[in-house]
Amino acid sequence: MHATERSADPALPRCHALLPCAGRGQRAGGGVPKQYQMLAGAHVVQHTLAAFARVPRIASVLLVVAPGDEYAASLPAGTHQVARCGGASRAESVFNGLHALLAAGAAPNDWVLVHDAARCLITPALIERLIDAALPDACGALLALPLADTLKKARSAEAPPRVHATLEREGKWLAQTPQMFRIGALRAALCAHQAAGFAGITDEASAMEAAGHAPLLVPGSAHNFKLTYPEDFALAAAVLRARAAPQGAQP
Repeated sequence: MHATERSADPALPRCHALLPCAGRGQRAGGGVPKQYQMLAGAHVVQHTLAAFARVPRIASVLLVVAPGDEYAASLPAGTHQVARCGGASRAESVFNGLHALLAAGAAPNDWVLVHDAARCLITPALIERLIDAALPDACGALLALPLADTLKKARSAEAPPRVHATLEREGKWLAQTPQMFRIGALRAALCAHQAAGFAGITDEASAMEAAGHAPLLVPGSAHNFKLTYPEDFALAAAVLRARAAPQGAQP
């Protein structure tokens, strides 16, 4: 069975993309939320949306923005939908977005790929790699990279910070997105932390881990970084230019 046939069969679970896009991104500077800043001729989030639009197995794409968002309406029309239900935290935005997906006709047994809107260098190939790995898995999966650098722990409450210890890096991975789980299972995992304001839930995998699951780690790419600081924009622009050039390779 081809991937497109699997996606088109209504009896089989579908894959949906959910992009939390309600953050303010203050560390990135620029006066505009980082996901709406211009990068290589388009808004950051447009590059993200374009990657998911090129994956046939993605049945729908939902952009979750803040209720007072002033920028989403200016994005070019595409295959995505917009839900103005973003919350005070990323976890709350995802939780509300899952409700919006279900209200729009998604099934609890369907899959959702949650991806940071500001992780704009994601490629269709990476998305397909995650889907291939997660579909046969009982829990789900996330893109991640094995930690390559030496890891230091700083002394607490000390400025400027000084090294307290060198931590063992063996077996440690840097989590990326997308992170792919069943909609119903992820919603239940997040719901268990709603009363506490989703404290300690830094990504979808952490919620699933707290519910007793062990998500699969799928090798991602160093290019799949989240824009956080001003210098990240220059690096992302260079990657996009390299991809657009003849013979440009995509990770």
